[in-house]
Amino acid sequence: MLAAMLPTRKGSWADRSPLHDAASQGRLLSVKTLIAQGYNVNALTIDQVTPLHEACLGDHVGCARILLEAGANVNATTIDGVTPLFNACSRGSASCVELLLEYGAKAQWETCLPSPTHEAASRGHSDCLELLISQGIDVDQDIPHLGTPLYVACISQQKQCVHKLLHSGANVQKGKFLETPLHAAAKQSSAEIANVLLEFGADINAKNTEFERPVDVASPRSLVETVLLLQEAAPCSLCQLCRLRIRNYIGKAKLHLIPQLQLPTMLKEFLQYR
Repeated sequence: MLAAMLPTRKGSWADRSPLHDAASQGRLLSVKTLIAQGYNVNALTIDQVTPLHEACLGDHVGCARILLEAGANVNATTIDGVTPLFNACSRGSASCVELLLEYGAKAQWETCLPSPTHEAASRGHSDCLELLISQGIDVDQDIPHLGTPLYVACISQQKQCVHKLLHSGANVQKGKFLETPLHAAAKQSSAEIANVLLEFGADINAKNTEFERPVDVASPRSLVETVLLLQEAAPCSLCQLCRLRIRNYIGKAKLHLIPQLQLPTMLKEFLQYR
């Protein structure tokens, strides 16, 4: 699981301003007063933490709004690359995430900065994840030391986030290097997540770097091993294969348009796994 922004170096709090303290404690009136007195809304600690970082980590949306209205840098990064959006996703503050995005927060970075998407997925904050997805992020963003958001959600056994990512078109086969999300579910003995991945077309024969299939990494005689063995004995139905083929043809970027297809409601709901 990804760690939230925490002070790790001695003295990192020594240069905190009163505005940092007020924002971290959610003292809205104090934040307003300090700004009126001329305190810099972009004041940095030695670790380049801003008051906005503090407000978002504490889920203090009122303080965050005041800071942003006063000119706080919405994409400020600490020396570890942490943004206010990452902190909001770490805390699970959907209100702060929505506010930051409204003020132009970058939902996804091309570099391997700490990823808000991976953080939300790993902690099970599906509301935050949904807001990020609405910004058109790449749900298959692969960070070398983490893998994809789907893989992270499977490792952390965050069922809602797994569902959210798959329904948004996440590639069910993309995990971490050659290890698939199904490998992750098998390792964590999560039969429910394994079932969902199989329903979305996960390959039970995919091999990781150790040439092991998901069933090979499952605990012997576990429920998830049973699920995988049953899948081997009873492959996907023609109906299921058709659904996967159609969704793949539509492409993840246009899955949200399925409700507009000129098809019976029952078929549209089938394509949307409803």
